[in-house]
Amino acid sequence: MSEKKIVLVTGATGGLGTAMCKKLYDDGFIVVANYRNEEKAREWKEKLHQEGYDIAIYYADVADYDSCGKMIEQITKDLGTVDVLVNNAGITKDGAFRKMTPENWKAVISTNLDSVFNCTRHVINPMIEKGFGRIINISSVNGQRGQFGQANYSAAKAGMHGFSKTLAMEVANKGITVNTISPGYIGTDMVMAVKEEIRNQIIAQIPMGRLGGTEEVAYLVSFLASSHASFITGANLSINGGQHVY
Repeated sequence: MSEKKIVLVTGATGGLGTAMCKKLYDDGFIVVANYRNEEKAREWKEKLHQEGYDIAIYYADVADYDSCGKMIEQITKDLGTVDVLVNNAGITKDGAFRKMTPENWKAVISTNLDSVFNCTRHVINPMIEKGFGRIINISSVNGQRGQFGQANYSAAKAGMHGFSKTLAMEVANKGITVNTISPGYIGTDMVMAVKEEIRNQIIAQIPMGRLGGTEEVAYLVSFLASSHASFITGANLSINGGQHVY
């Protein structure tokens, strides 16, 4: 079996996930990509293959505990124990709280927060047995400061860091670190699809005067996944261009 570390990225086929997968691959990890949409994932895998990236893809509905278990069991059989887990999967269903439906609340909490439990729970004991592990949770500036119309999203993203802090304490002496990254507005396809006037209003609120790059977040993920970050745990690392500082 390879000496390379195996990293699983959930929600890998989006803009941030793609940048993470490429950077981790470039830095010598065996990268495994989780997906939910089969057709999109096949196209994504082929596109990356043409760019020189050999990345295995595995299906799981991260909102479902058993589905995550089956995925991680299959990865373990095929490649080995997951060394690094990047909980990146997430959705938005925005709306003022007074109009928010229980369905939109549950959908966001399930995909953005329950998923962190579902995936981490299945990898943590093998990591403890191995004496090495990295859990990296991708939160958001809006989990730190709140955002109109995102009671569900902000609650889930804030919950991710509460989870990180406690788990970090529990496994700190097991060779495992648990950290949160809270990006601000990043130039993903989703953000670039926003009307230009709205996007310019967002950029005007960022002291650096620009959107973040997906590669900038990916560099931070790869650093936290490395042996160089072994004394960083329970941290919430902001990467938001100065939009929210505290």
